[in-house]
Amino acid sequence: MDRRFFIKAIPMAGVAGTIGSDKGLLKAMATEKPVHNDRQYNVDLLLRICRPVISKLSEGKLKTAMPTEVAPDYAKPVDKVTYLEAFGRTLAGLAPWLELGPDNTPEGNKRSAMLDITRKAIAMAVDPASPDYMNFTGKFDAQPLVDGAFLAHGLLRAPTQLWGALSSKTQQQVIDGLISLRSIKAFTNNWVLFSAIIEAMLLKYGAAWDRKPVDLAVQKIMEWYKGDSMYGDGAHFHYDYYNSFVIQPMLVDVLKVMVEKNEEGKENYELALKRMQRYSSILERQISPEGTFPVVGRSMPYRNAAFQALAQIALEDKLPPEISPAQVRCALTEVNKRIFETPGTFDKEGWLQIGFCGHQPEIADVYTSTGSLYLCTTGFLALGLPAQHPFWSAAAQPWTAKKAWSGAMVKKDHSIDY
Repeated sequence: MDRRFFIKAIPMAGVAGTIGSDKGLLKAMATEKPVHNDRQYNVDLLLRICRPVISKLSEGKLKTAMPTEVAPDYAKPVDKVTYLEAFGRTLAGLAPWLELGPDNTPEGNKRSAMLDITRKAIAMAVDPASPDYMNFTGKFDAQPLVDGAFLAHGLLRAPTQLWGALSSKTQQQVIDGLISLRSIKAFTNNWVLFSAIIEAMLLKYGAAWDRKPVDLAVQKIMEWYKGDSMYGDGAHFHYDYYNSFVIQPMLVDVLKVMVEKNEEGKENYELALKRMQRYSSILERQISPEGTFPVVGRSMPYRNAAFQALAQIALEDKLPPEISPAQVRCALTEVNKRIFETPGTFDKEGWLQIGFCGHQPEIADVYTSTGSLYLCTTGFLALGLPAQHPFWSAAAQPWTAKKAWSGAMVKKDHSIDY
C-alpha cells in the first residue's frame, strides 16, 4: 500500500483563538475523519492557513487580532499595508476552491461555511464604515497597488460564488477601491501587471476600465521575454520565482479576459499559455524526490507560491502531455508537507510566521510583513478542480525527479524556441 494514503492529520493549534464566530466551519471540521488522502490533506491545510485572516476580517477584528511581524530593516508603514496584503493574497489562492460552491459532502459543508464568512470579509474590507476598512490609496506607500491586484485576481477566479454573490453595494465599493489605486504609478517591472489585472477585473465585471495599463503591461512583458518560457522582471533577468509569484499567472489571466471580451485576438494569449505550460514543466522538475526545491532569489517567505504557475496550469487542465495530473498532485503535496509541518511555520494562534521552512525572519526581504506571507495560498489553486478530477482521484504517481533519482525511465527534457 502506498504510504501517501496514510498522511497524518494536520495539527489544529490556535483554532480557538482564530475561529471566532465561525461555527459552521467548526462543526464541519469536528465531524471530519482522520486525513486519508491528498485532497483532504490539502483542503484542511489551506483552511488552516486562510481561516485566521478570513474569520477575523468577517467579524471586523482583523486589525486588532493579526500580528504585524516584519522583516529586519522593514521599510514600510506596516499598519497601512499589511492587512490588504493578507486579505488580497489569501483570496487569490482560496478563490478557485470556493468557486466550486457548496455540496452535500463534508468538504462541501466546509466550503459553504467558508463562502459565508469570505463574503462577509470582502464587505468588511471595502466598507468605509468598517473597523477593518482597508487602505486603497498610495498616500502612505505604493504597496496597496500590489495587493489590490491580488484581490482583483481572486475575484476573477470566483466569478459566481464570490463576485456574483456580493450585494450591489459591496460590488460598487470593491470597484471604487480598485479604481482609487490608479493614483499609484507602477514601477517598470512585474508591477505593470498589478495595474493590468485590476483593469482586467473591472472589464470582466462590466465596470469602467482603462485599456492603457493593460496594453502597456502586455507590451512590456512580451518585450522582456528571455527564452525557454522565462520573462525578465523588467529589462533584466532575475533568478527567482517571480515568473510564478506574479508574471505568468497574471499575464495569462489578463489576456484571457481580453480575449473573452473581444478586446484582443487569441495570439498573445495562446503564446503566453504555451510558455506557461513549459514553465510549469520546469517547476515540476525542480521538486526533489524528498519534496524540496531550490531556495533562490527574492521573496522566499512566499513559500509554495513558487508553484503558482504550475498549480494554475493544473487548474486550467492544460498540463503538458509529459506530466500527469497525479504526479503533480503528489509532488505539490510533498512540498506542502515539508514546508507547513515544520515547527515555527505557524504561531500559537495559527498565524503564519516569517520564514521559508519554519520561522526564519532573516530570509525575508525589506518589504515582508505578516500579510505578505499569505501569497502561499496560490500554491493550492488546483483545489479548484473537483474531487472527481484525475488530478485528485488518480492513483499516486512519482514525479519527474523521483523517477529520475530512482533509476526509472524518464524522457529527455527539451527547451522551447517561441
